[in-house]
Amino acid sequence: MSKMDTFYLQWSPRLLSVLRIVTAFLFIQHGSMKLLGFPHSEAFAGVKLLSLIGFAGVLELLGGLMVLLGLFTRPVAFILSGEMAFAYFLAHAPHGLYPMLNHGELAVLYCFVFLYLAAAGGGVWSVDQIRGRRSET
Repeated sequence: MSKMDTFYLQWSPRLLSVLRIVTAFLFIQHGSMKLLGFPHSEAFAGVKLLSLIGFAGVLELLGGLMVLLGLFTRPVAFILSGEMAFAYFLAHAPHGLYPMLNHGELAVLYCFVFLYLAAAGGGVWSVDQIRGRRSET
């Protein structure tokens, strides 16, 4: 095995965790904008909790926090992937075919990153990993 192969084997699980953490940190901001008004956006001022956008905000804030921690990463990421697919087809696709023109590229990217996390898990730096080690002993 070459040094590069060893490097890749060592760092791939760690970078999976970095991808999960950075993605979740950015995703949480979508939920906090809708529910907490931070960062402020006029588009989401006065969002009702019992509305479609309010429900999306709950998923984004709480689901994003769970993914950030790496807690139940696979099922939560699968749900968030579905939310992003739903958001794309509901809010963006009606405005045109191409994501760059209908402003849906971020929803598509989140959808597929969360789908990847649903398959790959949270990586080595996650609560799921700690819980897994504890159950082995």
